[in-house]
Amino acid sequence: MISPTELLQNLIRFDTTNPPGNELACCKYISTILQETGIESTLLAPNTNKGNLIARITGEGAAPPFLMYGHLDVVTTAGQQWRQPPFEGKLINNEIWGRGALDMKGGVAMMLASFLRVKEEGYTPPGDIIFCALADEETEGECGVNYLVDNHAEYFKGVRYAIGEFGGFTLYIGGKRFYPIQVSEKQICRLKATFRGPGGHGSLQHSSGAMAKLGRFLQALDRKQLPVHVTPVPKLMFSSIASHLRFPSNILLSQIVKPGLTDAILKILGPTGEQFDPLLHNTVNATIVQGGEKFNVIPGEITLELDARLLPGFSPKDIMQEIHDIAGNDAELEVINLFPSVPAEPDMGMYDLLSSVIKEADQEAITVPFLLPAATDASVFSKLGIQTYGFTPMKLPENMNFWKLIHAADERIPVEALEFGTEAVYSLLKRLGSG
Repeated sequence: MISPTELLQNLIRFDTTNPPGNELACCKYISTILQETGIESTLLAPNTNKGNLIARITGEGAAPPFLMYGHLDVVTTAGQQWRQPPFEGKLINNEIWGRGALDMKGGVAMMLASFLRVKEEGYTPPGDIIFCALADEETEGECGVNYLVDNHAEYFKGVRYAIGEFGGFTLYIGGKRFYPIQVSEKQICRLKATFRGPGGHGSLQHSSGAMAKLGRFLQALDRKQLPVHVTPVPKLMFSSIASHLRFPSNILLSQIVKPGLTDAILKILGPTGEQFDPLLHNTVNATIVQGGEKFNVIPGEITLELDARLLPGFSPKDIMQEIHDIAGNDAELEVINLFPSVPAEPDMGMYDLLSSVIKEADQEAITVPFLLPAATDASVFSKLGIQTYGFTPMKLPENMNFWKLIHAADERIPVEALEFGTEAVYSLLKRLGSG
């Protein structure tokens, strides 16, 4: 049986940098591995380079189908200084190096290795187990999850629960080992801000024009935060963490959900507070600016694209009002694109099972529900009524910062963490339908 380490090394060696992605070749490799184990798979591709793979182990029909999925595309390595080649999957000091080791070919390797093991052992689960490798997650999913949900939803009929990225990694706080299990995520909202003012000749003195309005707007976003919002999942997360900590950390974490104290406590917590900050605010960042055509002509119009992330239950109208409240009304705001949202209240029906799997794998584990500050393919699958849990478990060393390695140079995963996650996912598959 091929090991998770070998699987991940081989997956990394497919350069699936998106754009363009070119995930189809990687899908065909997975298809060959599945076929050798006696599992048929289907390749669904909207064009010749993109690829999505779906495979199924048929169960007894006594439980609903269960879905596990991950994306094969990765972000660029351009402009990054890597100590090891990013697409060779080298094993160095018991760590697998390469783009996608964490996001998220490592998770795909865990799922695929567990899926193969179920088949090789001849186990028939209570319900079908579906494995899905997706394209295009890093560039809005048009040829990946959106293509499948819009055109091939029949493959997911009856699925209620799924696992995907990112939860289950270790988070060290106060000497304790927490495992956040993702149950919800923020929603992507692309906004455009338009600034207008009198144009003219560059030799004349100008004030209060479009460029000045842009400057004031950017300064306001830099100096001021959007207001605090305490939604159900972070509230439960922080109360759970606080209950396991000693003074004064327990007091700080228990009080962080009081809006009048939130921002002050986040500053006191330092780097940990920086991680928690987007769980308690809608966020907005300026990303693309366009304006001006000639160096000696004052532009009469400038546009700025904004990456806004909405907490569950909030709308574009809400965040646009929050932006106006802190930055004034110089900008005309409009929505360019709004991604699907997950339900404001997640379905927690599978949480206890996932929690017990982690605790069996690590006797010191403390599991907590988690709101992902980013967005994944889970929001699109939620259109089919599927609740996704971020569950790619990794027992990481305390000195390895999970978030700082994702999308960055020197992305890597310890072999021990990969094997830990594979065993946890396999244990979950064997316990499906048990409660």
